[in-house]
Amino acid sequence: MSRSAHPAGPRHADVLPEGHYSAPPADLNRLDEKVWSRTVTRNEDGVLTVGGLTATALAEEFGTPAYFLDEADFRARCRAWAEAFGEEADVFYAGKAFLSRAVVRWLKEEGLNLDVCSGGELTTALEAGMPPERIAFHGNNKSAYEIERAVESGVGRIVLDSFQEIARVAHAAQSLGRRQKVQIRVTVGVEAHTHEFIATAHEDQKFGIALAGGQAAEAVRRALKLDGLELIGIHSHIGSQIFDTSGFEVAAHRVVGLLKEVRDEHGVELPEIDLGGGLGIAYTSDDDPREPHEIAKALRDIVTRECEAAGLRTPRISVEPGRAIVGPTAFTLYEVGTVKPLAGLRTYVSVDGGMSDNIRTALYDAEYSVALVSRTSDAEPVLSRVVGKHCESGDIVVKDAFLPADVAPGDLIAVPATGAYCRSMASNYNHALRPPVVAVRDGEARVIVRRETEEDLLRLDVG
Repeated sequence: MSRSAHPAGPRHADVLPEGHYSAPPADLNRLDEKVWSRTVTRNEDGVLTVGGLTATALAEEFGTPAYFLDEADFRARCRAWAEAFGEEADVFYAGKAFLSRAVVRWLKEEGLNLDVCSGGELTTALEAGMPPERIAFHGNNKSAYEIERAVESGVGRIVLDSFQEIARVAHAAQSLGRRQKVQIRVTVGVEAHTHEFIATAHEDQKFGIALAGGQAAEAVRRALKLDGLELIGIHSHIGSQIFDTSGFEVAAHRVVGLLKEVRDEHGVELPEIDLGGGLGIAYTSDDDPREPHEIAKALRDIVTRECEAAGLRTPRISVEPGRAIVGPTAFTLYEVGTVKPLAGLRTYVSVDGGMSDNIRTALYDAEYSVALVSRTSDAEPVLSRVVGKHCESGDIVVKDAFLPADVAPGDLIAVPATGAYCRSMASNYNHALRPPVVAVRDGEARVIVRRETEEDLLRLDVG
């Protein structure tokens, strides 16, 4: 059967089923620079290139599925955040978005700090040479071992997430003869406009100590009394994939209110305030993220204004971009396996990966873009659903998008903006092998996280 001979799914807007998609783009061969990394383009043959290398050559050398990370773009975004906030603020890359030893080295070289939230992330950071004083340690349930390791290593700050943790960190610090710098994470009651499970500042969730009922104020009292702790500030994080700063304005107002209470009760002006991360990126053409310099100015203005109104000195600001740095810098490359047009509905395009390499669609109903990247096509667009190979009906990579009607087995398609939370949340569901991460820069590609093998799976299976 020829590429255009199979019956196609719906093509025209007046016969499309209900969904969350936009109208078909005017040109399916055009790559929207908003959702692709900065060195991505198409060559004269219509093949996607990144860092000067073609998707077809990368697929041949490294296989599919695979994540390809634009190193030049990653570094440029690090520099943009560092320059936007300047010497009077701190930028901590949120390692949970994606972390590897190569990434740690890039962060160190580009002048960013690092936020970790587990013993494994801390080990990776230290092994890769990140100075411990440039590391912050997060987490809502740090183990005694993780706390002791962090204190012993000399991390720059530990973010306290509960009353029990205040005591645990103080005990560890005193046992080691240290005085550990800490911040207290508070939940400020701000409902970020995001998915329920990634909104992190309303009271009914697991993170932080609530402002409501005076709990945060009590946490400050306890921390200030303990010799093993040096309380340097307050931390707040309101959610993820946020496009405006209105939520940060409300959060800053409430955090500064707590700082004023601390000064009035204890005669202490805490020197730092961390506003967390959560700034959004463009997964589709409809998303409109803000540039780092815009974000930096807005956050500085908000904190300065609130502190002036409260009669406080403006504290040093910290932010924690993770997704905003690494998210746009990578795409996932897949090979098409089967194509199933469903008359009057859509065409199902199955690829050689799925929810094991990108769980976000199933977990958060996340939206992504997709493009045919091994060639161009003049075929008309058809409403498509990109799905994986796992035994799960929710194994969806891109829920609703338009692909050319002649997409066929063997074609390469790519999903942009997969640098954050895809490899870091990848799994072995159905004993899938987690894909490699390949850094591409200036015509060269190198594996920074290798593809898993069946031997890797069997090595852990000791039964």
